Amino acid sequence: MKISFRRFDLKLTHPWRIARGLDGSDASTFPVVFVELEDESGRRGLGEGAPSRRYEESVATVEAFLGKVEGGRLSFTDVAGSMKYLETVGLANPTAKCALNLALLDGAARAARQPVCDYLKLGFTEHKHLTSFSIGIDTPEVIGEKVREAEGYPVLKLKMGSPEDQRNFAALRAFAPDKPVRVDANEAWKTKEEALRHLEWLHGQGSVQFVEQPMPAGSKPEDLRWLKERSPLPLYADESYRDAGDVAQAAEGFHGVNVKLVKCRGISGAFDALRAAREAGLKTMIGCMIESSLLITAAAHLADLADHLDLDGNLLIRNDPYAGATAEQGILSFVRAPENFGLRVAHRD
Repeated sequence: MKISFRRFDLKLTHPWRIARGLDGSDASTFPVVFVELEDESGRRGLGEGAPSRRYEESVATVEAFLGKVEGGRLSFTDVAGSMKYLETVGLANPTAKCALNLALLDGAARAARQPVCDYLKLGFTEHKHLTSFSIGIDTPEVIGEKVREAEGYPVLKLKMGSPEDQRNFAALRAFAPDKPVRVDANEAWKTKEEALRHLEWLHGQGSVQFVEQPMPAGSKPEDLRWLKERSPLPLYADESYRDAGDVAQAAEGFHGVNVKLVKCRGISGAFDALRAAREAGLKTMIGCMIESSLLITAAAHLADLADHLDLDGNLLIRNDPYAGATAEQGILSFVRAPENFGLRVAHRD
């Protein structure tokens, strides 16, 4: 198996800020790594990794891991065995493993002449899956501008964790008074009491569906249980739920989980994480980083396992090199996908 990879800088329409500060190399770009696998018969598979500093990853760590992988140990006919081999290369590096997992499944499903969702025996229900549109931390004036630009999307997601939180929420409501809103605190509130104050205030604003990661991952389990028992809004784990191995603790402290392919080593790990969460009685959401349509479309193949979707990373950029699933009016769809098999993505002309 031949492995090739390259860095690509995604350019954002607006600077991207969350509670931890800037995510990406600067305020306006986010670097990702594209991977391509090709076997001796000429079959190919595409993948993408979107590294996050939150998980101590970068383009450099992804490329270093990929440089250690022996192509002869990977196979489109044995995706599970290939992933087991990657664990011997290094126990960390979920983003690099994600990129390779996508490429392996893309090639395997193409060979079977199936889309990945059918290859996984999931299917995909058209006209059902609604994605939110994310609004990063900014000034109230810019928040209003972003909300106006997102007029066609029926559900918004607001990043919080700044001194301007209440003014930013008011700016959102000025232009979208009735839209459902999801809130992502990105670990901003450091104590259970502080988190509860924010949750009670948000509940009073109306139409807030749930709040992601109100406290830091690694908070005391008893504090998370305390907050869950008192919260007037559902709480979803993001940084506290990397993969299926975290399900027991997530079930104690949260009502739902946010599953991202780059945290879970790709589609295979995300499939396991979603299934484990559902079996534990948790609500499920599939989320994303800033990503191209390649990674977003890969996640879309798992949509039938999710209660909610936040697959909008490709909607926040202006130089998307791939085409795949679309999200017109917020409805995720494969109707206009450029390919019928595999991940159903193609490079834009």
